[in-house]
Amino acid sequence: MSTTTELPGGTWTLGDRTVSRFGYGGMQLAGPWVVGPPRDHDAAIAVLREAVARGITHIDTAETYGPRVVNELIHEALHPYAPGLFIATKAGGRRDAQGGWPAARKPDDLRAQIDDNLDTLGVDVLDLVHLRLGDANGPVPERIDEAFETLVDLQQQGLIRHLGVSNATAEQVAQAQSIAPIVSVQNMYNLANRWDDALIERLANEGVAYIPFFPLGGFTPLQSGVLSAVAGRLDATPMSVALAWLLHRSPNILLIPGTSSAAHLRENIAGAGLTLSSDDLAELDQIAG
Repeated sequence: MSTTTELPGGTWTLGDRTVSRFGYGGMQLAGPWVVGPPRDHDAAIAVLREAVARGITHIDTAETYGPRVVNELIHEALHPYAPGLFIATKAGGRRDAQGGWPAARKPDDLRAQIDDNLDTLGVDVLDLVHLRLGDANGPVPERIDEAFETLVDLQQQGLIRHLGVSNATAEQVAQAQSIAPIVSVQNMYNLANRWDDALIERLANEGVAYIPFFPLGGFTPLQSGVLSAVAGRLDATPMSVALAWLLHRSPNILLIPGTSSAAHLRENIAGAGLTLSSDDLAELDQIAG
């Protein structure tokens, strides 16, 4: 197992804990289409242990990954959890027999999901629960009062330490904050899809983390070409440049790139530490234009 090394991006205070800005997302540990067990069980265990050995203290998961599979792998690989390890999960959806991701945000649904997360992770309290909103196409404008208030009630019962929202509009973020404090927002965001720029700035001023997913998702061929050109000039991969740009973008951005390979994890860590010049950043910023 590798020894702890300094991770790119430093740290961020997430709720009452200091976590590495470079984290790990467990979604890819499940089988194809995020259903069933991993192709290589031992490799999945190894990458989780490698992540912690490398100094990663923020791991993102969800009971829907598998379902149950990724949480159970985290438990097998890392339990009993190190005192500094922070595990974030999600509630607000289920998996159906076709592998879909239907919403499940009624109070009874959410209570059952919290119980499932507690059980599969093997803990008495969850560090962070994001209320998963919207659908597979992105955020959907709708009221979230009942669902978020249910999670607040579970937090008051001592089952959840911190709350966040995922796949949310800026208005839904504000609505959640009007009900109870949140420590994070988890939305799709990257070089090519920057509709949350204003939200990121506001959250940074408030000390709230922003956790982007799909760092290479939704690029057009032209945008991918520009990214690849910059990466080629820097002798780096497009993923490395995309991750490094996110760390440069704002200090409240926390990364959760996923992989089922320990070697790829090491590549992601090294890539995110890439130094981008002001000229590099200016060229990359034009991708979203």
